[in-house]
Amino acid sequence: GCMYDEGRGVAQDFTKAVMWYRKAAEQGFAGAQCNLGCMYDEGRGVAQDFTKAVTWYRKAAEQGYAVAQCNLGEKYEKGQGIAQSDAEAMKWYEKAAEQGHENALQALERLAGRKSSDG
Repeated sequence: GCMYDEGRGVAQDFTKAVMWYRKAAEQGFAGAQCNLGCMYDEGRGVAQDFTKAVTWYRKAAEQGYAVAQCNLGEKYEKGQGIAQSDAEAMKWYEKAAEQGHENALQALERLAGRKSSDG
């Protein structure tokens, strides 16, 4: 899937990337689940669908995959494909941050700053 997604060694083909990501994702591979979520999130090779992105991010996030945890946090923060919830966003960002995910650390700082300015 990554080869087709990035056009490494083959012509870039998002539809084929989705096909291969899905095959691996359905077998429980967290990296492929996250990548499939990204394809739905960005509308590459499939129609953009935040709800499906959330579904795949969650599968990977629940396996401890930091990138998916951060992406799921972002969906909660923005209310894309799922009801907006800063509390849920923080929960998922924290899980990713505990693994050293830099974007999650920045998101936590941003949310914390927003909460302190709301108070």
